[in-house]
Amino acid sequence: MNLAVILFLFFLGIILIVKGGDFFVDASSWIATVSGIPKLIIGATIVSLATTMPEMLVSMMAALQGKVDMSIGNAVGSVTANIGLIMAISLFFMPGAIRRMDYLPKAALMMGAALVIVIAGFQGQVSIPMSILLLIIFVIFIFENINSAKHTLTAQSLDQSAPKRSRPARREITVNLIKFVLGAVGIVVGADLLVDNGSVLARIIGVSERVIGVTIVAIGTSLPELVTTITAVAKKQSSLSVGNILGANILDLSLIMPLCAVVSGKPLPIAQASALADLPACLLVGTIAIVPAMISSKFSRWQGVALLVVYLAYVIITCFFIGA
Repeated sequence: MNLAVILFLFFLGIILIVKGGDFFVDASSWIATVSGIPKLIIGATIVSLATTMPEMLVSMMAALQGKVDMSIGNAVGSVTANIGLIMAISLFFMPGAIRRMDYLPKAALMMGAALVIVIAGFQGQVSIPMSILLLIIFVIFIFENINSAKHTLTAQSLDQSAPKRSRPARREITVNLIKFVLGAVGIVVGADLLVDNGSVLARIIGVSERVIGVTIVAIGTSLPELVTTITAVAKKQSSLSVGNILGANILDLSLIMPLCAVVSGKPLPIAQASALADLPACLLVGTIAIVPAMISSKFSRWQGVALLVVYLAYVIITCFFIGA
């Protein structure tokens, strides 16, 4: 494949994820509005399931091929990128007060899943019991979202002062469902084109495989979350953005990791470099993003700055000081 084709596909990927992100956030916001379900829940479920597809596909394909280090590294690395880079952008541009009880269950589940993975790192593998525990966290996450949605809809139905939502026209429903599907497909396909051709370009200019893996692949599979976050920032949809990131991280840790263990048919070994750097970095950025917010009931701009600094330090240390 010549350079012109690689560059064309690279920029086509950028166009697809930008336009796909625009469609996706618009349609997701519409779903939240017409259904009455809070944007936080929509972001943590429907949106995060769609934007997590690249991580899930990459990790499961790696596990099928016996590349267990890549499957674990991609899942954990994507969580670190989601929080340290993508959530940092959201917090920097959209700090503000939150309702603690809306975020606490999801934050606790994400941190619990991260802690399980860190403990697994000390043991040197994600064992079958650990995989079962992670799947339990995933099931709790799904039930928590269902119960939150039911509680919100019940409260709205009992509130006589709340304005009644008019039933959307069939054409409006069709248009927004098409926008949602096309947006999701555009983001995933665009991310795939960007990662694949970005990796080829990096090799052409002499960047090592290690650096490509830590930067282009880890950030590349998180591009759907990044695009969704940037679009949500532009459209002032902070709850949709943070909900998407929390939900995507819970799925990365509690669903993708156990699925990889099932696909590989055995416990997933964790490399020493991952146990020493990747897993602690994941837990650290999660702590910076979540704990202060749960104490003060607000996300602050300083958290965004701190997350970016920690993530940059992690990338530098991983690229230049930990293994090739």
